[in-house]
Amino acid sequence: MSDAKLEMFRNRLNKVFKHKAKTAKRQQVSCYRIYDHDLPEFPLCIELYEENIYVAEYLRKHGMEEEAHDGWLQSCLQVISEVVAVPVSKMYIRQRKRMSHREEDQYEKVSTQQEYITVLENGLKFQVNLTDYLDTGLFLDHRITRQMVREMAVDKRVLNLFCYTGSFSVYAAAAGAKTVTSVDLSKTYLAWAEDNFVINHFKDKNRYHFIHADVKQYLKTLQPGSFDLVIMDPPTFSNSKRMKDFLDIQRDHAELINDTLQAMVTGGTLFFSTNFTKFVLDSGAIHASEIKDITKATTPFDFEGKLKRWCYRIVK
Repeated sequence: MSDAKLEMFRNRLNKVFKHKAKTAKRQQVSCYRIYDHDLPEFPLCIELYEENIYVAEYLRKHGMEEEAHDGWLQSCLQVISEVVAVPVSKMYIRQRKRMSHREEDQYEKVSTQQEYITVLENGLKFQVNLTDYLDTGLFLDHRITRQMVREMAVDKRVLNLFCYTGSFSVYAAAAGAKTVTSVDLSKTYLAWAEDNFVINHFKDKNRYHFIHADVKQYLKTLQPGSFDLVIMDPPTFSNSKRMKDFLDIQRDHAELINDTLQAMVTGGTLFFSTNFTKFVLDSGAIHASEIKDITKATTPFDFEGKLKRWCYRIVK
């Protein structure tokens, strides 16, 4: 890797970091994405988690021998360290496929260091793991959506489907939701969600429920009018052995959404999002009184022009 190319990376990183750090300070955000594959020669995703940096290298055919690649990566980390003023010792490096975000791969363990750090977002605490999984435990792109849920969750019966580590659930509990039910197929992520509740001092077992289930099957068991506010952020595709059937979000979303609406009160709100970039919402098949695309409205400053997901607000 030539010095000129590294200098190009340094200049780009310097520019985006200056701009984003300023916005983050103004918005009091301490965890945000700094850089995401801005330059083709540097296919990295760089995120700041307070005092720590998460660096994910997208898998590609770089044509370098292992030693040359290691040298290239070390040079990149040195540049990141100098620009962001975080020592290399506080950087966590992962390698990921270009399109793995939030698919079945998120369940794949890549390490077993079990190193968790606690970060703050809007006054709430979250445990993130920068070593063991392809995703960190906190999807930064949903920062605004979480706040929307918080504003709506007061005295509501809230359901979080495919809850992952329960960040939406924590926001709902913080708002004073009547009940919060979190459902996921992964026991690991449910336990993580429970830990996120505990560190925020939400411990009332009568109000906060964690359910280990296949969402598709679980929805069929719910009584009409059970929930007022629902969040659903499913994987694009899942064929887990623990599921009765596989999940394909393009094929299955209308049924999933209709089953969810069936379990809600009239006038209740569903926040539905998906990371499938080619997703097309089949609005004609959905039994709702209102469907609004809120993708743009829920895009945080650090994801502008880089967002790879859709988000909808659906009213029964």
